[in-house]
Amino acid sequence: MARMVGRDNEIESLRIELAEMGRSLRSSFRRHSRSSSVSSSFRRDRYCDDVELTWAAVERLPTFERLRSSLFLHGGGKGAAAAAVVDVRKLGGLEKHVFMEKLIQRIEDDNLRLLQKIRNRVDKVGVRLERVEVRFRDVGVEAECKVVNGKPLPTLWNTLLGGVSDFAAKLPFFEPRKAELQIIHNVSGVIKPGRLTLLLGPPGCGKTSLLKALSGNLSPSLKVHGEVCYNGYKLDEFVPQKTSAYISQYDEHIPEMTVREILDFSARCQGVGIRLEMMEEVSRREKQAGIVPDPDIDTYMKAISVEGLRSNLQTDYILKILGLDICADTLVGDVMRRGISGGQKKRLTTGEMMVGPTRALFMDEITNGLDSSTAFRIVSCLQQMVHITDATVLVSLLQPAPETFVLFDDLILMAEGRIVYHGPRQHVLDFFMDCGFKCPERKGVADFVQEVISEKDQSQYWDSTQHVPHSYVSVEAFCNKFKASTYGKKLDEELAVPYDTKSQTNDTAISFNRYSLSKWELLRACSSREWLLMRRNSFTYVFKTVQLVITAVIAMTLFLRTRMDVDVVHANLYMGSLFYALIILVTDGIPELPMTIQRLEVFHKQKDLYFYPAWAYAIPASLLKIPISLLESLVWTCLTYYVIGYSPEAVRFFRHFLILFGVHLSSVSLFRFIASVYQTHVVSMAAGSFAILFLLMFSGFVIAKPSMPIWMKWVFWISPVTYGEISLSLNEFLAPRWQKMASGNVTIGNSILESRGLNFQADLYWVSVGALFGFTLLFNIGYVLALSYLKCRHFFCKLFSFRFSILHQSLRIPY
Repeated sequence: MARMVGRDNEIESLRIELAEMGRSLRSSFRRHSRSSSVSSSFRRDRYCDDVELTWAAVERLPTFERLRSSLFLHGGGKGAAAAAVVDVRKLGGLEKHVFMEKLIQRIEDDNLRLLQKIRNRVDKVGVRLERVEVRFRDVGVEAECKVVNGKPLPTLWNTLLGGVSDFAAKLPFFEPRKAELQIIHNVSGVIKPGRLTLLLGPPGCGKTSLLKALSGNLSPSLKVHGEVCYNGYKLDEFVPQKTSAYISQYDEHIPEMTVREILDFSARCQGVGIRLEMMEEVSRREKQAGIVPDPDIDTYMKAISVEGLRSNLQTDYILKILGLDICADTLVGDVMRRGISGGQKKRLTTGEMMVGPTRALFMDEITNGLDSSTAFRIVSCLQQMVHITDATVLVSLLQPAPETFVLFDDLILMAEGRIVYHGPRQHVLDFFMDCGFKCPERKGVADFVQEVISEKDQSQYWDSTQHVPHSYVSVEAFCNKFKASTYGKKLDEELAVPYDTKSQTNDTAISFNRYSLSKWELLRACSSREWLLMRRNSFTYVFKTVQLVITAVIAMTLFLRTRMDVDVVHANLYMGSLFYALIILVTDGIPELPMTIQRLEVFHKQKDLYFYPAWAYAIPASLLKIPISLLESLVWTCLTYYVIGYSPEAVRFFRHFLILFGVHLSSVSLFRFIASVYQTHVVSMAAGSFAILFLLMFSGFVIAKPSMPIWMKWVFWISPVTYGEISLSLNEFLAPRWQKMASGNVTIGNSILESRGLNFQADLYWVSVGALFGFTLLFNIGYVLALSYLKCRHFFCKLFSFRFSILHQSLRIPY
């Protein structure tokens, strides 16, 4: 007992000593903190004074310069940072990277903080963020199909039958059999701003078609009825492709470009939207109220509101929140070249449209191929953006994880082209409970709602406490129960009230222009990208040039001038060498076929989204290839002209070069035009081979003009190679050295020209030059028209591949 009392006394004395030590430490800490707080408060006051003085200098600038100038903090923390006025248009790549690293370090927390600061700044001066509400009523989508007898296998017999039936369908007395497929059945709903909406449903239920119908991206071959409105405006009253952004589930990108370059080009083409107008209004009101904004927020908002920049700070922001900053400078790649992973391509597809200024996003299965952690982070960033900036987002997911599912505010459940449920996410279980189905405790809600509408899996979720045997509840029955429920009635009430356009919004949220940039800026953007792709494909052009040099060396050894005299016998060899040069330069344009086809899918995607028109894409692709044609024609002419032994006059040398340049340019334009028309590698190569055969056969060398049948002589005049053959022959055989008299009182030059049917006047040389450049212009015009009006068939098939059968008959959807 005495020992226990002694131990208690020791513990009490230790407590007293520890308390005295704590009091002494706290008093010393207070003295130290007073001195440090004085110094830190002095530095803070000095920093604030520097910022206010520098900001006062910014406020004195003219309006245009003030919107381009901001305070940029150099250094580490605020206490050691130095504020300097910078032009946000001239921020370098390293400065942007460091600035974004300072703004966002932990994506989940810092992105939320950044968006909140932007919203607080806007709300502080009373500027309202634009909102877009999407309403759709009785929207239906139908596909008109032809009924084809037999099996849909691509055999020669079935193809022949299909061709005959297509031809017969064009006859006035023949009426083809048709069938209509209902893809979406009269659905209605509201996509509200500020609420993240999830679109769920099994594959083939019409999710993609609904997203495309709401965003205005459905194919014209499909019939659409019903009404879709953005803030009270119908789809035909504005440009929905510029007001909203549809994000496809297919990853279509140019493999030769890096991730950053693709996002920069997308941001450049989409423009800044209402960011500039909002920034002008915020800056004006802050100046009137004497408010000094946060320098970092001011720099960010001003940098993303500058139009026409090759590299935008918004690109760095999207790269950061999507986790693409680690592969920003990596080529996208394809099956033949190493690039980024499939998950990174999926995020790149999402970022390509998020980098724009649109306030409504329709996302189609953006998490396919991503792990659950990455999918959660992306949806979390979307939730923050929607809740803080009042954006309108509809996301289609296939199998969201439970932690991702709870991030959504509203849910649209689809099946068989119908909407089964449309309302708050947290009430979906109550709806199915009213229908007699109960979700197990450890079952994910997203999986439950998709399985309960399935005929195979429905019975296991029947609530046995009702003491009623289960009977299959069809999708149509679920839809009727939803319309009769309180959620369906509330939705009908919302749709019954017309949207008040004047009081709830203004026209700035709706885009009435097809393109965000001027024609000159669109041409500059496409030209810079085309020049970049030419540099990335420099190996192809170098290889072609080396191949041309080797071929020229071989040609020089075959047609060596020391073995060829100026007489009738060797004149045919000279004629053959000229025709051989034409063959080489015509076939040198074949690589343009695969290079053009490779980019067609990306072109059609961006053209449908109104990034740029067809002419803005085609003109740089044609003009920037002129130096290549010039170089290769010059290389061939310089190597072969004097070695083969053509007429030595300098003027004839340059005329020879001019003709070869025109032939090569027209050949490249021809193959580019063929690729834009047929749009697949196999068919384009077959058409290109036939075009070469056709051009060379009727050019006047393989079959001389006098030997052609009368009914085929018109073909002689529609071949570009013909004009190359005429001009090269006239340039050579009308030279002074060929004016020696042969038998029959005819010069050697005229004799060989007459034998080939090429005995034209010398003036026809310049006519042929004009014809070659005329063919080049004609093929380029056809190239623009083909890009404008011919849809990429392969891309179309992937987007609209419906698998249906009616009474064992195959249905073929027309392209």
